[in-house]
Amino acid sequence: MEKLLETDLYGPVKALFEARGFEVKGEIGASDIVAVRADDDPVIIELKLGFSLTLLHQAIARQSITERVYVAVPKWKGKAGWRAFKRNIGLCRRLGLGVIAVDVAGNGADIRCDPAPFVLRKSKSKKAALRAAFERRKGDPNRGGAMRSKLVTSYRQEAQRCALYLLSHGPSKGADVAKSVEVAHATRLMADNYHGWFVRIGRGIYDLSQAGRETVIDLGAQKE
Repeated sequence: MEKLLETDLYGPVKALFEARGFEVKGEIGASDIVAVRADDDPVIIELKLGFSLTLLHQAIARQSITERVYVAVPKWKGKAGWRAFKRNIGLCRRLGLGVIAVDVAGNGADIRCDPAPFVLRKSKSKKAALRAAFERRKGDPNRGGAMRSKLVTSYRQEAQRCALYLLSHGPSKGADVAKSVEVAHATRLMADNYHGWFVRIGRGIYDLSQAGRETVIDLGAQKE
């Protein structure tokens, strides 16, 4: 199989815009492709064999000439390829760039999004969840950039507080634990027993499991 070249993208992209009534020419100034129709603003298309910062930098530079700038790259392969391609479409939307997927084997090209000003839509629910997680976190136990598997989460901190209470007070009602350690969902947390630290010994009454006892003793030793 011959190595794919950027010039292999030219034919399908040229045909795509010619079918829309544009006159298309390659390598005009610093642009890979320029398409012109009547008195409309020109369209600029930058070709690359994959998404990259270089491609985006080039496309953004062309926006000083016209708002109608596209990037054209080979069509994705497989589900993983589509997921990556879709994320890059989202990035290009934020930059106001259009995206063209080129099927070299099929000698075709498809516009996946057109250039347009990006309007950011903020998620109130995600903002609220972020703030809640921030407020639940006690202190600052994690260094930014740490591996996710080693993070001390707010949930783990709450479980530790419940476990420390049981270590000091012995078997207790979930309501008493919740009130004392200020974890409103303490009963549900201990019932779910995600970390394997708790054991239910009666209706609404919990104690530490052996694993929980060992973990809490180790935790106490680390704080000393």
